[in-house]
Amino acid sequence: SLGIIVCMLVSFVATHIMPVRKEADVEKALKYQLLLTAIGVTATLYPLVNWALPDEYDVETVNGAGHKIVGTPKAAFECTIAGLWAGTIIGFITEYYTSHSYKPTREVAQSAETGPATVIIYGMALGFQ
Repeated sequence: SLGIIVCMLVSFVATHIMPVRKEADVEKALKYQLLLTAIGVTATLYPLVNWALPDEYDVETVNGAGHKIVGTPKAAFECTIAGLWAGTIIGFITEYYTSHSYKPTREVAQSAETGPATVIIYGMALGFQ
């Protein structure tokens, strides 16, 4: 629910403070929204986790009964933030390699002029970079 609240605030920023005025601004606005949401969740999550979770709690592992790990609010925060920022970074990297605004995608499109085999070879070469 915290993410929803942060997203609503960030959407307000995107629609009222930095609105999209032309089609070229859409990509930039989406990047700002993604980044601002990650920053907002990072800033607001730690106080929420400290308030909502006990100082220590047991988490049963997949090894069955008796195999438990002790969780803390700090550990829960760190795991959540690691996933949040990993997803954010993956999103930016994916956009770089799939958006027509950047060189790799334009180069693959240009290689398509010679035929489909060139696209496959060039795409694989790009993936191995």
